[in-house]
Formats: sequence, structure tokens, C-alpha cells
Amino acid sequence: MYTHEDLARLQTQSLKMQGWIRRQTFSPDNQKSLRRFSSWEVSELIFRINQSTFRGKLAADPNLPLGEVEEDGRQRWFSLEEINELRRRVRVGKRSLMPPRPKGRRAFRAAIANFKGGAGKSTVALHFAHAAALDGYRVLVVDFDPQATLSHSMGLTDVGEDHTVWGIMARDLERETDRMNAAIAGAESGTTLPQRKLPASIRDMGLGMLRPSDFIKPTAWPTIDIVPSCANAAFVEFASAQYRHLNPEWTFFGAVSRFLDALPDEDYDLILFDCPPAIGYQSMNAVFAADMLYVPSGPGYWEYDSTTSFIGQLAEALEDLSHGFENFPTGKITLPKVFYDIRFLMTRFEPSNELHQAMLGAFRQVFAERMAEHPIELTRAVEQSGRFLSSIYEIDYREMTRNTWRRARATFDQAYEEFRGHVLTAWEQIEESEA
Repeated sequence: MYTHEDLARLQTQSLKMQGWIRRQTFSPDNQKSLRRFSSWEVSELIFRINQSTFRGKLAADPNLPLGEVEEDGRQRWFSLEEINELRRRVRVGKRSLMPPRPKGRRAFRAAIANFKGGAGKSTVALHFAHAAALDGYRVLVVDFDPQATLSHSMGLTDVGEDHTVWGIMARDLERETDRMNAAIAGAESGTTLPQRKLPASIRDMGLGMLRPSDFIKPTAWPTIDIVPSCANAAFVEFASAQYRHLNPEWTFFGAVSRFLDALPDEDYDLILFDCPPAIGYQSMNAVFAADMLYVPSGPGYWEYDSTTSFIGQLAEALEDLSHGFENFPTGKITLPKVFYDIRFLMTRFEPSNELHQAMLGAFRQVFAERMAEHPIELTRAVEQSGRFLSSIYEIDYREMTRNTWRRARATFDQAYEEFRGHVLTAWEQIEESEA
């Protein structure tokens, strides 16, 4: 016979091993750090210019960041801060190296969602965030998944549940309840209406007084911040059900959207959501706040079946929200919920596998132009990056053969380039009044 005490004891044992794994994965002080990038990577893979052109730009202006030189003097290595300084100051012909961003628009929000576990949501979110940062964008990632894979991959291992999406939702409940009570008190009808009351257990947490920035943590990447998750935040579904009972008129699904509305538009360019493998209070917050829905799926039949169920259940959930909440404030996102784009992306694809080829064909036949053209291939380097909680962009190509590293990077580069193209097209559709 086993009880919660046995589960707690097993968790204690696991946490000891978890600490050891993190020490092997990150640096000795348990802090993840970002490597430098070679002049070859900077010129050809990041700036997309010829190496000789890049060397010429550095030679012409000694005030530019020059990076660090290897002992043999053959290669320069640049930090991301130095890369971004070069991006701001260097032009190639008349071309700026700054990434495109529509004028007058707020940050673009994309949700990576599917309720099938193992579909590659966290892997896609991690790689898209890193690729966007290398592209020059300022990125905020929001980890909605209590498994916290993305948070751990970003180097955050000691997170309190108060500063996760659960904390954001509890804060929103308190602030929205206060707003509703103030509206009742200020009504001119003369009718006395009951005030909505919250228990001291919620008020005493002090979350209502926190600023949006209090939930945002820096990462090893200087242009990527994160709203992290943690295993203790798994009870958010239970807590949220209780919160709805305390205030049935609380638009729970708009909590994260309202949180993001409070961030200055100039702080970030791209906001990425890593969603949990379920349709619940957290995932509905992510979906409702998103401008674009990106649905990754593995290449098997069961993944196809799960994806089909996911979009069906999501459609029903969004339809339910469209009826009954029409007169409640939902921030910059309106009801009924509208996405500027929806895309499906195949992950873990093996080009030589006939079943994978057949499933890719089936996905394309069903979803047509909604299907991403470039699937993410499963390579040994991709598997290795997952084992070490890193993206392929964080792995030094000298740790393996350059061809192996290039192949793995190429599959994510192609997927990101396609993603960026869809983002830029959808971004233009956002009304300037939303900014």
C-alpha cells in the first residue's frame, strides 16, 4: 500500500539525482552560460554574408567589437552582445542587419501547442527562441507546462510557484475582483449589489501587488527572458477551478493576455508560449493570448489522431468562451477568439522512413497550405542536444563533426525561417490600435 508520503519520499530521492544531473549539464556553479560564436558562424549563419566581407568590415572600423581571438590566431569568437552591437552598426551595401519588425505593432505572440506529450513542443519553442535571438529579436518565453522542460533548458532550476503562470492567474483574480467591486461601488443606479469577496488565503499571498516584471526572469541569453514554470505549479488546474467558484464572472482565460498587455511594447519583439500537453486553464490562457497557433506533431498515426482530437476539442472550448463572456473585458484580444495564422509542423521526421513519408503526405493532404513545408528532422545531434537540455544553437560545433552539426542546425534553421515568414505576414495584420 502506498500513500502520498511514499510519493514524497520518492520525489526526495529523485531531487537528489536531479541536482547531480544539473551539475553535469550546466557549469560547476549550476548556472547555465552562453557560449561564444565563431566569426564563421557570425558571418555565414547569422548575418548571411561572406566571411571576407565580414573581415573587411572589422578591419575598416577598429571601434567595432572584435571578439576574442583563439590562441592560434585563426578564428575570432563573439558574444551575443557583441553580435548585436555589430548588427546595429554594420551595413552591407544598403542592407541593414537588423531583423524586420512592423512599425507601430506590439510584440507578436505565438503558442506552440498540442495535447500530445512528446510532440516536440518544448524542443520547438526552445529552438525558435534561440534562433530568433540570433536573428536579432528580443524574446520572451512563457512556460505554461508544469513539467518545466523549457525552464530547465533555459537554465532556471529554482523557481517558486508564486512566480509562474499560476501566480499570474492568482494575481489577475485579485485585481479583476477589485476592479469589479469598484465598478459596483461606483454605480449610479442606487441598487445595492453584493461585493465579491476573496479569502485571506489568497489576499495574504500579496500577488496582487506584484508588477508584471516581477514574474519575468533573465536567462543565459541576454535577449531572452522567461516566465518560468516549476513542478509545484502543477496544481494550477485545481486552484483555478476554486478561483472560478470564488468569482464566477472572472474571465480566467484572459489572465495572461492582460498580464502581457501591461508590458511596454518596446520590451520584446516575439513572445513564445510553451503549452502543457492538455486543454485546461493554463493552455486556454496561452491559446487565448496567442496571435498564432503553431501545432507540432510527430510522424506516427497516433500523433495524427491526437492532433485531430486536439484541434476539435480546442474548437469546442473556444466556442464555449465565445458565448457568455461577450461583455467582459479581455484585454487587447477580443471575442470570439481570432488567430492571425494557424500552422502544423511535423517533428522527429526521418526522410528515409517510408511511414514518416506517408504520414507527412497525409498531413499535407488534410491541412494543405496550413502545413509547414519543412519538417524538423530527427538527427543524432538533435537527440544529443535534448539529452543535455540545450538547443543545437548552444552546442559548439567542435564537439562533433561540422557536417553533423550543420545538418542538425539546418533543419531548425529552415523551420525557423518558415516560422518567421508566417510571423511577419501575420504581424502586419495586427491593428496598430492594439499596440
